[in-house]
Amino acid sequence: MIIGVIGGEQATPEEEQLAYEVGREIGRRGHVLVCGGRGGVMRAACRGAREAGGHTIGILPGEDASDANEYVEFPIITGIGFARNAIIARTAEALVAIGGRYGTLSEIAFAFIAGRPVAGLRTWQLTTPDGEAVPIVPCETPEEAVDFCERLARRKD
Repeated sequence: MIIGVIGGEQATPEEEQLAYEVGREIGRRGHVLVCGGRGGVMRAACRGAREAGGHTIGILPGEDASDANEYVEFPIITGIGFARNAIIARTAEALVAIGGRYGTLSEIAFAFIAGRPVAGLRTWQLTTPDGEAVPIVPCETPEEAVDFCERLARRKD
């Protein structure tokens, strides 16, 4: 299974710790992690996945593989800037959003457009203009977030 981890390049220590633990769970369970491949949440998640023996894909916004953090195993060079967020959302079978700013919000939107489930750890809480809750499922722990991804992504099979 490919699980996306999305969150800010500028992350708090708490967000980085959560991302590391999510990445570790993804790797420990034998899944592949896909993310934006750079710093902050992305770097911490990749580090956790690699240290647990997992594989990592970084969908990079620029044209240089050296932009990837040192834990990205497979850098994908796009040269398309933030438009790469759509690729991350479509590549993942389910996603975990951790913290984040507007780039993360765009990835969440692309995930829902693509029909992908999104677990949230201290991330956006949204409603539609008519007051309907957007289905980011809030999770308390990294394990719970990965459990959610496994459960909902498998429903597509």
